[in-house]
Amino acid sequence: MTKKASPVDEAPVVLTVWKKSLLLSCNGFTVFDRQGNLVFRVDNYSARSKDEILLMDAAGTPLLTIRRKKLSLGDKWLVFEGESGVKVKPRYSARKQVNLLNSKSLAQVTSCACSSSTTTTTSVNTENKYDIEGSYSQRCCAVYDDKRRRMAEIKRKEAAVGGVAFGTDVFRLVVYPEMDTALAMAFVILLDQMFGSS
Repeated sequence: MTKKASPVDEAPVVLTVWKKSLLLSCNGFTVFDRQGNLVFRVDNYSARSKDEILLMDAAGTPLLTIRRKKLSLGDKWLVFEGESGVKVKPRYSARKQVNLLNSKSLAQVTSCACSSSTTTTTSVNTENKYDIEGSYSQRCCAVYDDKRRRMAEIKRKEAAVGGVAFGTDVFRLVVYPEMDTALAMAFVILLDQMFGSS
């Protein structure tokens, strides 16, 4: 799919996320690496249509489709591989946390084991679960796997000189070696859909 940090590297991938499309009259995101190269983009042509969002690489190749699940209780989203049709099985399911007792948790993301492209018994039965905690409005979030390992973080971006913080439209996405960078960016899009207006 995209660059996945090798466990040998140990260094996390640090991306700069700009909550703005490169295209005029579009909503979306533009994501750069440390060298300033374009990595991901999201261009939503209709401000009213947020039920389906496409995450693309720098060349405009569809990587993931994020679709709001209609007629579901609560805020539920599905993540599909590439530019998917309606009959394709999702890779992940995401739900906004509504439990007031667990105030740190924002959302849970669970893999859809049935959508595995391989036929081995172990891969079909494997289910990845992620918990996203923190405050998206403050751009201070962490993604944990089911073993409570930190897989990714969203952090406020500060200027290199003087420590001046940018606004909430420019922030850092830190992706640790075990997580795919496109999936981590999908989590950012999900959080923005769930909490972006609050």
